Amino acid sequence: MRLAGSAKSFFEFPHGMVQLLLGACLVVFALCYSQSGAASISSELLFRYGAMYSQALERHEYWRLVTHGFLHANPVHLLVNMLCLVLWGGLLERRVESFYFTVIYLSGLIIGALVSKFSHPGPYLGVGASGAISAVLGALLCLRILGKIDLSWNFFVTNIGLNVVLAASSSRIDWQAHFGGFAAGVICCACLDIVEKALPWVLRCKFPEFAKMNSFVAFVIVVAYCWSSPVAVFKETWVFAVVSGFAGLAAIKMLDLMLSMKKGLVIVVVIFALTNAVLVILLGSIFSQAMQLVCVTRNASSAAFIVAKACSNLDLVINLTSASVAALTLLIYWPQLARGFADVGFVAASLRGERLRRQGV
Repeated sequence: MRLAGSAKSFFEFPHGMVQLLLGACLVVFALCYSQSGAASISSELLFRYGAMYSQALERHEYWRLVTHGFLHANPVHLLVNMLCLVLWGGLLERRVESFYFTVIYLSGLIIGALVSKFSHPGPYLGVGASGAISAVLGALLCLRILGKIDLSWNFFVTNIGLNVVLAASSSRIDWQAHFGGFAAGVICCACLDIVEKALPWVLRCKFPEFAKMNSFVAFVIVVAYCWSSPVAVFKETWVFAVVSGFAGLAAIKMLDLMLSMKKGLVIVVVIFALTNAVLVILLGSIFSQAMQLVCVTRNASSAAFIVAKACSNLDLVINLTSASVAALTLLIYWPQLARGFADVGFVAASLRGERLRRQGV
């Protein structure tokens, strides 16, 4: 994580992950609006597309812990959340970079949803990114307490106060999700600080940001595939979690060893290209039923011929997509690949040196 600069600006232009989340929320709302035909999205439509509700965990619909954060009930709900994401998210991502920002955001989204679920005595339907965005503000407060940023205390008094007033002003606002997400952001950021201080004892290199993000995405998809597989060996949740954790740690150490080698950056980029190709095949397996349903229910349109051809050759489409993703990965990571090819030992040395220089977040 990078330390804050000396500027006391209350605004930072949104970076990659904030832009991606902002775009995803806007696109999802536009799709819901196009199907709803009204500014306020119906409860039935929100439920269908992933809203959180009282029986979600009992029915093993764990994906709703994340999907509910991309749904919004109306334009005002969307506008307020996206405004806060832009105002706070840019500040946090500049200081902690994309991967840790994603971890904090997801922790707030999931913990906020869990706190909301267990604090609602009766049926409810929850949507919105409030928990995740509150986690962003909580993480900024944690960084201020740790002395890593120099934002004024007035910034936190003003923003936290406005959130409290907003949550108390309407019975429809899920203040439990706000509180749970905020607490998750503070705790998650503090834990990341401890992890950063401990990592030099177990890892040689400071991982490039692309390696952290790609590893995270791959881990999530592989875990989802293994959990959903009907032939999964570890059906006990705690056993599955332990095995997944140890496998993830082993993969991290292998990446660490490769990055510490001369031209190791080339090996890592190639491995990610092959891994991403395999991930497409795994995703195809996970969503095979959904894709078949789309093929069965397709309607006549200008794209009907293309859809029909794709449905009749799903395996071929998946394989071509897999190869395309591998090529696209090499293209996106070309600067790192070129840097690795030109390496005569300095890249590994710089990554090792950067790891030793890092003291906390």
